[in-house]
Amino acid sequence: MLDKLKKLEEEYNALEAELGDPAVLADAARFREASRRYAELGEVVRTFREYRKAQEDLEQARELAGDPELGEMAREEAAELEVKLTELEKELEVLLLPRDPADAKNAIVEIRAGAGGQEAALFAGDLFEMYTRYAERLGYQVEMLESHPTDLGGFSKVSFMVKGPGAYGVFKYESGVHRVQRVPATETQGRIHTSTATVAVLPEAEESDVELDMNEVRIDVMRASGPGGQGVNTTDSAVRVVHEPTGIIITIQDSRSQIKNREKALAILRSRLLEMKRAEEEAALRANRLAQIGTGERSEKIRTYNFPQSRVTDHRIHFTTHNLEGVLAGELDELTEALKKADQERMLGELSGQAQNA
Repeated sequence: MLDKLKKLEEEYNALEAELGDPAVLADAARFREASRRYAELGEVVRTFREYRKAQEDLEQARELAGDPELGEMAREEAAELEVKLTELEKELEVLLLPRDPADAKNAIVEIRAGAGGQEAALFAGDLFEMYTRYAERLGYQVEMLESHPTDLGGFSKVSFMVKGPGAYGVFKYESGVHRVQRVPATETQGRIHTSTATVAVLPEAEESDVELDMNEVRIDVMRASGPGGQGVNTTDSAVRVVHEPTGIIITIQDSRSQIKNREKALAILRSRLLEMKRAEEEAALRANRLAQIGTGERSEKIRTYNFPQSRVTDHRIHFTTHNLEGVLAGELDELTEALKKADQERMLGELSGQAQNA
């Protein structure tokens, strides 16, 4: 591990020098890539330097342990430094885990109402508000891509992009079936109903990520419409994109500009194709993912929002919080950190198993 850390520090120092080179500053693409990698290495190099300094301090403390005047103080310091080194070593192991290159990308979030009719659509709207507030709290930008509102104010489907460094790495754990247990606004007998909504999170695909043959793409234009078929536009601004080899269909009508709707539809298509490619690669490697997208049936779930008990439970990691109101207000940090930690522990376990079998 130490050899790898030394090489990363050398790379970090080389990048630091490169970022001060006028030739690199004049090359936007090269500067952007060097800056991204420099920022990526920053935390691991800082932690490694702290680890190395603690090692040096520990050696000095051990040398003084036999001193008649300073020995007791030195032994206490040595004990504290040994604990610190153990903690830093664990931290470095986590920082050296393989990173998903997609984590740094923007995220496309799609929410669909599942089982439960109008109540499921209202719940989909609640999830949309929750994610929007969470994104804004983290300083991300949210751009609406596609929405199908219902008469009662929910959504049968809504998709949006979260823009900002690391957005996909934050939101990727939300993929799956979310279940709500509450008394619906439409319920007259006060009975608790169970409804679901399905969330899919995709990394935004750049043109270099997916080779899209436009000869395989059919683009139709049509007039946009609102809930219940109500006309909302008198121009043919809505766009439907059909990818013939896979049968993927995306319809976008949120913008009054046909060009913008076309760009959004193609962006979603590229992201879905990238996710299909990633899923195939992961299946080949027999990777276990925390987030699996289900069908939307009540029995499949990753998380339950129980209103009578003010409880949110993530079933993948058996994590429960009674801060339902806060979670729906966008306070998802506790859940995200718990999921991230569980994912890291799984990867560390897999690496440990591989090392034992080697």
